[in-house]
Amino acid sequence: MNERKTIRKWFFVWEYEKEEQWLNLMAQEGWLLEKVGFATFHFVSCEPGAHIIRLEMHEADDAYLAFMKEMGAVYIGRVAQWVYFSRPAEDGPFDLFSDIDSRIYHMEKIGKMLTGVATANLLIGIVNSFGATMRIGWINLLCATLLTYALGRIHGRIDEMKKTRLLRE
Repeated sequence: MNERKTIRKWFFVWEYEKEEQWLNLMAQEGWLLEKVGFATFHFVSCEPGAHIIRLEMHEADDAYLAFMKEMGAVYIGRVAQWVYFSRPAEDGPFDLFSDIDSRIYHMEKIGKMLTGVATANLLIGIVNSFGATMRIGWINLLCATLLTYALGRIHGRIDEMKKTRLLRE
């Protein structure tokens, strides 16, 4: 019988690579990601090192999921815009990004999403700060501040990748 366990763990959006490394470490230790929820990971026991896990921010797209299936990847699940895949390690390397430009594009996509959410929170916070819902306004302003910090981290990572690209050219 396969053992199962659930771990609740939080990763910030700019730490998706850290999350992916952790999920692959779990797979190396014999725990394959079976199901995913908001900050909740459900694992099933497996042969240690038998699977590679990847995640990506990607809109709901049946054609993309079909393409990934053709590539031998198994769709694990989705949390908001994040999709999770596994593939047997015996099938060889498994990477969702083929080069540094595709990684930069992915980070820019994350940045655009965060910009939209931060802007919405800022506007709602400003509007609500002047009315009867003043407390809610401060919550939105706090969220906008945290999201702006996240944007700074994302843009820092993009700048690092662009410098790396220049060094390789």
